[in-house]
Amino acid sequence: LRSRRNKKPINFRLWVVHNKLSYAIFDTSPDSKGHMLIISKRVARTFFDLTKEEQISIIELLNECKKYLDKIYAPDGYNVGLNCEEAAEQTYMHIHMHIIPRYKGDIDNPRGGIRAVIPNKKDSIKKIY
Repeated sequence: LRSRRNKKPINFRLWVVHNKLSYAIFDTSPDSKGHMLIISKRVARTFFDLTKEEQISIIELLNECKKYLDKIYAPDGYNVGLNCEEAAEQTYMHIHMHIIPRYKGDIDNPRGGIRAVIPNKKDSIKKIY
C-alpha cells in the first residue's frame, strides 16, 4: 500500500484499527477532532467496485472506529460518508469512507446534513423544515 502524495509505502503503525481487508487512519486534513478514513487494502475506485466481503469489512471497521472515537473523544454525533466519482467530489480515486465526529456547537446551524454539501441545497433545506 502506498500514499497518494509521495508514493511511499503507508506506515502500518499509523493504522488505528484494521482487519483482513481494510484499515482506518486519522485524516491528515480533518474536518473535526477525530476525523478518520476507512480504506480498503485492495485498490478500488469506489465502494461499488469492492467485493461484498470488502464492503462488509469497511462497515465492520466503521463500527470499530465509532467505538474507539466514543471512548477517546465522546462526540455528540457523526457524519459518515463516501464520495463516489468526480461528480460526487471524490478527489482521491481509492475508496475511503469518512467517519467525522460532530460536537454540539461545532457549527451554527447543523440542519441539512449531507444535503448541505450540494450547492444551493442548504438554503432550500430551510424551506423543508
